[in-house]
Amino acid sequence: MSTPTRPSPAQEQPTEQPDPHRVSTARRVLGGIGVQNSSLIITLVVLVVLLSTLNDNFFRTNNLLLIGSAITIMGLLSLVQTLVIILGALDISVGSMAGLASVISAMAFTSTGSSIVGILAAVGTGILCGLVNGLIIIFGRVNPVVATLATLATYKGIAQVVSDGKAQGYTGADDLFIFLAKGSVLGLPTLVWVFLIVAAVLHFLLKYTDIGRNVFAIGGNDTAARLAGININRYIIGVYALVGVVAAIAGVLITARTGSGQPTSGSEGLELQAVTGAALGGTMLKGGKGSIVSTVLAVFILGVLDNGMSGLGINQFWQNVAHGALLVVAVVLQQLRSGERRVGLPA
Repeated sequence: MSTPTRPSPAQEQPTEQPDPHRVSTARRVLGGIGVQNSSLIITLVVLVVLLSTLNDNFFRTNNLLLIGSAITIMGLLSLVQTLVIILGALDISVGSMAGLASVISAMAFTSTGSSIVGILAAVGTGILCGLVNGLIIIFGRVNPVVATLATLATYKGIAQVVSDGKAQGYTGADDLFIFLAKGSVLGLPTLVWVFLIVAAVLHFLLKYTDIGRNVFAIGGNDTAARLAGININRYIIGVYALVGVVAAIAGVLITARTGSGQPTSGSEGLELQAVTGAALGGTMLKGGKGSIVSTVLAVFILGVLDNGMSGLGINQFWQNVAHGALLVVAVVLQQLRSGERRVGLPA
């Protein structure tokens, strides 16, 4: 009969257990950042490392500042698209509103010689356009996609009519427009500061105010929100008016960067970019879920991708292909995470 072997001293030692304090700290950090933001940060880091390997000029200061300036206009529209999607709607007319505001700002500046008047005229135009969108949706009982698709063509047409389809005015000698286009504060371009300030305001509005909580409630379940006493019509009009304000700011920045009012060339395709930025940031297209911080990260991913493709000499048209592909991937991932039955497939 064999004698049982005794375990060696190494075997007798208890296995080392992970430090519970470290585990809890890591979980708190991950919980604070969020799974969505963590995945976006990882994607951004991997993309930056890859592009810096392929392009030696990627990490130059001028190139990094160029990325920040380039994403501003797309980023502003992505931020407000996030807001309107969380509400459970959509605004496809944001690019046309920006183009119209650009023309109006330049024409008002040329007529009065005051950049302040030009900017205020653009903001007023944006508010009016946003109110029109909201009123059509409410009183016309029109689906937001159809309503803003119609106004996309309308606002673009108005911009072309009042400008005769040509760039208007010249703002390249005005101090305020020059500061907006080429100035900097604390080493960051003014354009980047505008984007970050708008992002901070919208983040605070959504996360820390009753207005934001009501916007999420409407997008999550409008029937329950109505029964809870939330005036949904008022919120629709307010959100679309705010979209108009931010689209007008984007239009003013287009005017500042190009030195003139641009009816279409500066705003063409911004609708797709805005929706892509919001969807890539995890904003659920059915409404009720989204984050401004996630959209900011997604916008930087798009900006880095566009800059990297340009730096590698890839045809600019492929950027549109990349944006479309990213939008498809983002929507597919949303659908898979939601657990809903895919259209055309058995349950």
